[in-house]
Amino acid sequence: MEPSIISKGRYKYVHDVKMGPPEAIDIHHIIFESRAAVYLAFFRYALLFAIVALLLLFQNTMSFSRLLTPDNPVSIVLWSFTFASFVVRQLLRKQVEKGTVIILPAFGIQLETSYRSGTTVRRFVPMGKILKPVLSECLTPVTCYWSMSLILRGEEELLLVFKELYPPVTMLVPIWKAVCGAINDEKRTPKQ
Repeated sequence: MEPSIISKGRYKYVHDVKMGPPEAIDIHHIIFESRAAVYLAFFRYALLFAIVALLLLFQNTMSFSRLLTPDNPVSIVLWSFTFASFVVRQLLRKQVEKGTVIILPAFGIQLETSYRSGTTVRRFVPMGKILKPVLSECLTPVTCYWSMSLILRGEEELLLVFKELYPPVTMLVPIWKAVCGAINDEKRTPKQ
């Protein structure tokens, strides 16, 4: 089965179904497409080029140790570029790249959040613990967005499916319907 794809703004929704025993595994991805990573790569190459050009330019006039002294204007520029690239890198590391909901009909739901740094945070919720998935509209003084959460048995608070992503409702509805279908199938099948 081919994956279905919806793109809207900076978000892309990909629905993928893997067939296997005992039932189909339903995978939903919400991908945050940021241009910041492209700009960071360009900034790194521009910084490297500027450092090499400055070192080659001042190679004949000064020694290398004198080039990096704090009172030299060239060293101030080099150190400020280095510091700025470090700050930008640290800010972009914490950005979410992708959120994934994996529905395993017989077992439960796995929630995954992938960050640009390569870290992936996973949380598994057993199917018997989920009471109902909920779509809610969140209002702030500045903006309005939709979120999907799960009402869990024995928990006082809702579990947000996408904690750091705010995809449009057109991407959340298919995930909500799939989770509702998996929960209803779980309730219909007799326990042995």
